[in-house]
Amino acid sequence: MEKKKRIALTVAAAGAAAWAGSRMLSKPQIRSPLPALDYDRPIILAHRGGAGLAPENTMTAFRKSAELGVHGFEVDVYLTKDEEIIIFHDDSLGRTTDLEGKPGDYPLADLRKADFGYRFCTEDGLYPFRGQCGGAVTLKELLDEFPHMLINIDMKDAPDTYEGGIVPSKLWKVIDEAEAHNRVVVTSFFDSQIDRFNLYARNQVALGAGEHEVRRAYLSFASGFGHLYQPDADVIQIPVSSGVFPLDLGPFIRFLGKRNVPVHYWTINDPDEMIRLIRSGASGIITDRPDLAMEAVSLEFPGDEI
Repeated sequence: MEKKKRIALTVAAAGAAAWAGSRMLSKPQIRSPLPALDYDRPIILAHRGGAGLAPENTMTAFRKSAELGVHGFEVDVYLTKDEEIIIFHDDSLGRTTDLEGKPGDYPLADLRKADFGYRFCTEDGLYPFRGQCGGAVTLKELLDEFPHMLINIDMKDAPDTYEGGIVPSKLWKVIDEAEAHNRVVVTSFFDSQIDRFNLYARNQVALGAGEHEVRRAYLSFASGFGHLYQPDADVIQIPVSSGVFPLDLGPFIRFLGKRNVPVHYWTINDPDEMIRLIRSGASGIITDRPDLAMEAVSLEFPGDEI
């Protein structure tokens, strides 16, 4: 028993020495600020254009949220059969439109004819937007329509698909031609897609965090070796929790803030939770209900323009 105790104490001492040594030698990296993320107050991003107010990913939704004064939009993108980038959430067209299949099954012309307001149902069981919202919106159209908005772009095509293999270069071309380098954030659940995109962007565009980067950041924070963390993202977009792990802790938000990495939380539709997160240090709220979000933030910052 005494021998085991001595071994345990030796291991603990070695661990403490390693921690102290690494802290002395480490020089934490701070991300350089980028224009897209240069704001003084928490921002509101309308999720899929404001999916709680109008059919998601439609110009109707984007325009309605813009009228409310949101800072920008959080959107997902897919590649069509003829390699155009459209705004769409997942690969099931039947979930929101009158078509079946996935975006990659159709050319843009066919997706223009689809009814993107087909399945938007109000609480009283009505479908007021059927035939009223038009079809697919391209990323280029969104950038052109809202030249002063921040657009958070999430690449959804998986990297092992044909579409996923070419969407990073296609996306860079759209952003570059629109001269939108300073008003977009590009991200993906797949870290490899973000890396592929940055081969073209060469750090000219703000980058979000993939699942691996978020996990790495949290484990660095929780392990006590956060001083060794070197961020690869300019902003982190996360839910309030992942499994049993809380991601909305004030110390975690401040840990990232010291490295100049703001945190945006999705998808937050409860005003009380919005205020709680902002008071904890969140820099952005991604929401289906921008109407509630704008009201909540204006109450938190009375007299300030968000």
